[in-house]
Amino acid sequence: MMRLNPEGFRRFVQADRFEASYAGGEANVAVSLANYGQDASFVTKLPSNPLGEAARNAVRQFGVDTSSIVWGGPRLGIYFVEKGASQRPSKVVYDRAASSIALAKRGDFDWAKILKGAKWFHFTGITPALGGELPEICLDALKVCKAKKITVSCDLNYRGKLWTKEAAGKCMAKLVPFVDVLIANEADAADVFGIKAKGSDVESGRLDKAGYVSVAEQLVGRFGVKKVAITLRTSISASRNLWAGMIYDAKTKKACFSAEHDILIVDRVGGGDSFGGGLIHALASGKNLQGAIDFAVAASCLKHSIEHDFNLVTAAEVESLAAGNSSGRVQR
Repeated sequence: MMRLNPEGFRRFVQADRFEASYAGGEANVAVSLANYGQDASFVTKLPSNPLGEAARNAVRQFGVDTSSIVWGGPRLGIYFVEKGASQRPSKVVYDRAASSIALAKRGDFDWAKILKGAKWFHFTGITPALGGELPEICLDALKVCKAKKITVSCDLNYRGKLWTKEAAGKCMAKLVPFVDVLIANEADAADVFGIKAKGSDVESGRLDKAGYVSVAEQLVGRFGVKKVAITLRTSISASRNLWAGMIYDAKTKKACFSAEHDILIVDRVGGGDSFGGGLIHALASGKNLQGAIDFAVAASCLKHSIEHDFNLVTAAEVESLAAGNSSGRVQR
């Protein structure tokens, strides 16, 4: 997508110009992985025009392979972001109807060819939420992943402005059984599957971390996933959050929690995707549960300090924060 936002913290009604950047759930993850030194490929459908080319170039400049992108369709999806501050929340407006990816057909993607040699496949709940044939396109990819024994991760990423909770639950219940590593935030499991963490109130910002172990256990029991990772955001205001995470392993029945980071937010959009990118890198690199959740949370903590959606940090920078170097002192 193209992201358009007013300069600084201006509201939409104040804006006489917009900053343009490019983003997307899976694209954000691919950029993170490429920055960590992983071979990452991004698959989508873009319009064959200069805006589509600019979107492709936005991820390609960071080393992401774009050779499997399908070209065609009428337009690039757009979304508008108004950054919040203090007690004023951020706002998002979507303009994605009839975009090239929303109108994509199952025949556009030769998954056996696209996934040749792949070891890991990641998708988010935002993609099937766009409707059309995308739920079936995702299922086609997952069936090939299962046949090829490719590890699959999914971020539920429920978006109420794209589909209803009922539609999301019905669709994702067909896709999640193919998933090995399921990622969610503090509200996704409740919104999509009706699984709630006891003792937590997302709206007030109060989280009972221990309640999320039960959420993970229920997700494992219902869908057979191997690992569940949950981001834990305590929202003090739009400008200040406490940020942590949990990972649960179905085989060992063990849960690990990260340290909690107190963050002052520059731009929170893309924070969940940066968590996913960090988690995939950590698990693919052989880190244990504690090391994986510490890396993923540190990665997403750093993302909150960066404008726009891409997490432009190195693995070394993430490792430093995960090790406790959080003073932010100038590096000379």
